[in-house]
Amino acid sequence: MKLTLNDAELASCVGCGLCLPHCPTYRVTGEEGLSPRGRIAAMRTVVWEGAPVDDAFVGFMDTCVQCRGCEPACPSGVPYGRLIEATKHALADEHRTTPRWQRAGFKVLGHHRILLIGSTMLAVAQRLRLVPKRMGLSKLSLRRGARITSSGTDGWLFTGCVMDAWQRPTHRATQRVVEATGARCCVAGRGGDCCGALHVHAGLADDAKRLARRTIASMPGNAPVLVNSAGCGAAMKDYGHLLGTDQALLFSSRVLDVHEWLADRIDAMPAPDLSRARPAIIVQDPCHLRHVQKAHLSVRAVLSRYADVVELDDDGLCCGAGGAYSALQPELAGEIRNRKLEAIGRATLASGATVVASANPGCAMHLATGGATVMHPLDIVADLLA
Repeated sequence: MKLTLNDAELASCVGCGLCLPHCPTYRVTGEEGLSPRGRIAAMRTVVWEGAPVDDAFVGFMDTCVQCRGCEPACPSGVPYGRLIEATKHALADEHRTTPRWQRAGFKVLGHHRILLIGSTMLAVAQRLRLVPKRMGLSKLSLRRGARITSSGTDGWLFTGCVMDAWQRPTHRATQRVVEATGARCCVAGRGGDCCGALHVHAGLADDAKRLARRTIASMPGNAPVLVNSAGCGAAMKDYGHLLGTDQALLFSSRVLDVHEWLADRIDAMPAPDLSRARPAIIVQDPCHLRHVQKAHLSVRAVLSRYADVVELDDDGLCCGAGGAYSALQPELAGEIRNRKLEAIGRATLASGATVVASANPGCAMHLATGGATVMHPLDIVADLLA
């Protein structure tokens, strides 16, 4: 196969190794080939030296969580996310990765009614003990409750696929908190039920572009697009790069993580109830909120109005969820999660806090499967507003 990458981007890595402590797969294995520096070196041998794309190369790329924790640590500004995405796309185009059964699963995400039916069936299968633990799924609810409905035009609330199927109560909590500021929300129209984030991770570029165009069309106008899933928000903010059109760039400029929007309106949020004890909440930063969107401080701004924020001591190291990574690479994902759970344990010992706030469904479910008590930050805020 022919792998074409940007030569300047490939050359920008000077091999200094400052990325290594921030790479979850390198941290748990110590293998150079499972580090950003090692993966870029492998890309160079293929692109510049004509080395074959063998099973070892595919393994290096498939085991990357795509957390992009290496990017903020890199003094040379290597766009590692661009390089790994382009490589995954090339591998998928040649069917060297993402087999047919995975592609079929990703196809379902763009068909919301089928996804809801399938999710209910999966919840039933869990109760019958038919779902293997290696899938890394926390217990799914049999009842989702009502979908949120439009109440005004101040901003769009993006509901997406997995979030609406598995964590719909978080959408209701999000709408309640947003509307507590006096704003009113509208819900995306037809086609706004999958942003394509997981497809980008899997290398399915054509599917990702198709879903991106549908998502853009589902939320017309100039109102901000508020997203409560870190992975979705990161993908939607990158539509300009994915599609390369002015329309996509304009849409991306409207996308905000909902905590960013709320942090700018913190004084409009209801005052905390001083008669209630302030809970202590441990904050876990989803990688695509911290490293890609760089919006993690907004979560703290919103939470700290009503609770005492407890920080982890691992400098934002990935939890191992990585979209579908925890299901596709369960052993590595489990080892990475163990390090995060150890950090959570230390935070609990130091503060007494037992609840972890995480603004991404994959992270929340992955950590919950490991035994942590995890809530979305806006579920916590909505409860404290009650």
